[in-house]
Amino acid sequence: MDQHGMVQRASSSRSGDKEKIAYTDVDLENSHVRGIETSTETALHRGLKARHITMIAIGGAIGTGLIIGTGKALAQAGPGSIFISYSIVGFIVFLVMAALGEMAAWLPMSAGFTGYASRFCDPSLGFALGWTYWIKYIIVTPNQLTAAALVIQYWVPRERVNPGVWITIFLIAIITINYFGIRFFGEFEFWLSSFKVLVIVGVIILTLVIAAGGADGQPKGFQYWNDPGAFREYLVGGTTGRFLGFWSTMVTATFAYLGTELVGVTVGEAQNPRKTIPRAIRLTFYRIVFFYCISILLIGMCVPYDSEDLAFANNSSGNANASPFVVAIKLAGIPVLPHILNACILLFVFSAANSDLYIASRTLYGLSSDGSAPALFRKTNGNGVPLYSLITSAAFALLAYLNVSDDSKSVFTHFVNLTTIFGLMTWISILVTHIYFVKARRAQGLGNEIMPYVAPLGLYGSYGALFLCCLIALTKNYDVFFGDWNKKYATFITGYLGIPIYLCLIFGHKLWTKSKGIRAHECDFYTGKDIIDREEEEFLAAQAAAKAAKPEDGRSVFYRRWVSWLF
Repeated sequence: MDQHGMVQRASSSRSGDKEKIAYTDVDLENSHVRGIETSTETALHRGLKARHITMIAIGGAIGTGLIIGTGKALAQAGPGSIFISYSIVGFIVFLVMAALGEMAAWLPMSAGFTGYASRFCDPSLGFALGWTYWIKYIIVTPNQLTAAALVIQYWVPRERVNPGVWITIFLIAIITINYFGIRFFGEFEFWLSSFKVLVIVGVIILTLVIAAGGADGQPKGFQYWNDPGAFREYLVGGTTGRFLGFWSTMVTATFAYLGTELVGVTVGEAQNPRKTIPRAIRLTFYRIVFFYCISILLIGMCVPYDSEDLAFANNSSGNANASPFVVAIKLAGIPVLPHILNACILLFVFSAANSDLYIASRTLYGLSSDGSAPALFRKTNGNGVPLYSLITSAAFALLAYLNVSDDSKSVFTHFVNLTTIFGLMTWISILVTHIYFVKARRAQGLGNEIMPYVAPLGLYGSYGALFLCCLIALTKNYDVFFGDWNKKYATFITGYLGIPIYLCLIFGHKLWTKSKGIRAHECDFYTGKDIIDREEEEFLAAQAAAKAAKPEDGRSVFYRRWVSWLF
């Protein structure tokens, strides 16, 4: 690990008076502030504008988990269960994002939330969080490439074209997009995420029309909530069965939302992050309500949970046949649209693969910046791209070719099941770090009034979300205890193995480095903050000059006030 020239932590002032703080000055070229890169050889470029950040935030939340994954949940538990569970988990997501936003707005670090865990809570937590998060995304990226090949099989059977061909095309495309720098990546993801938003808005309008009877002349309303019912029994009968069905959808909803925290990875490349990150997080709440909760409510009005078409969909691969929205379209007798929705799903999966590779490369870069990975991985090229981190992360995307062979497909499925728990562990780590962060700033006299952004529910929100996340993590594979254990033990092992791996990384790092948790009165809130302050002042001055030279026109004002919350 690179320890040369690292600035040691200093205790913060307790006064909370920003004018009296003696910042630690840094030699920009010869020193390294842990988690904050300033050297031209290692610094990222702040090329992500406010519109990029907000769209990347919602793009991370909208994916195949909503378009496809909701079908299994609906068939398993009924429309009432999925509406309640997706609403509850959506609120948990907002609390996690708000906790992350409070820390990111105070000190936007190149290392992202890995750096916050190391700096405000415990270096061992940051080490475990960073490495498991990176492992998650080097597995998820090839899985998304495989999903793209499956989507194309809706039109072109694998007997005609080997899936490896499509995997190769998509892999080259996402590596190229990530190579050309953050401005290109940000612009590309902005338009892809905008397209996602348009698709979801279109789907919501379509299901509303179907529910109102506009497609087949038969208004449905909430008839399917009465017959066959709002809650379906799962595994056992009676009230217990209906509760187990509901709880199984809590797990499904959690995994549908995983990825929203990727905003924390972008802070090192965001322009004016103290304004753009909190704004993206505030908008995330409204978008979750609009995109997830409303679409879940409407699909439950259009498709009964005992539909034969829905059962067929849940046995299909990850293409349009597997989507409950396609089932709704078929039940309403609307032709052609399934092909259009399949094309949309293809772009969803491609966007996910693209952003997953970005997250993997920046997580490895953040680990290096935080001193938890070799210094090689924090070196950047002329475009501000951590090239070695990108190449290393992209190399693992070759695992996608395992899915070309039926023999190795089951092995890869276990890998994916293993890594999904790491997403929940990430949320748990962010919440724990925020709890330590708030306690430390209160101990040092840093009140809410001087914070750029404060989580709306504060410590209480983080404690509540932490409890629910731990509960979901511990019970996510509870159904293995019902039925034949011999057929389910592999799922149980891979579903929970991530927890001991995570704990082993934490305590192994502690034993190796003799690190200790950060005490509240010793927590360093200021080292490197002067660098961020100067960057912010320079950006705001340049922005003010640009506005003076070209004042905002009527269209820009209209977009900012009325449309920007959606796009």
